Amino acid sequence: MGKVHGSLARAGKVRGQTPKVAKQDKKKKPRGRAHKRMQYNRRFVTAGNLISFLFHGSAFFLPSAILLGNQGAL
Repeated sequence: MGKVHGSLARAGKVRGQTPKVAKQDKKKKPRGRAHKRMQYNRRFVTAGNLISFLFHGSAFFLPSAILLGNQGAL
């Protein structure tokens, strides 16, 4: 039999001490086709814009122009 980490008398101590907070009403999440559409937009459309910004934005574009002596810029 394996060893117990701490005594079993203290089991559930933290959960018992935390105050009970009532659940909040939330907007319903899309299901089916609408959920797949939301996932696609989150994973590929907006993430693609971020990657495009990182490669063509100021983060990577300016250092290469400085290193190449403005030959590689535009």
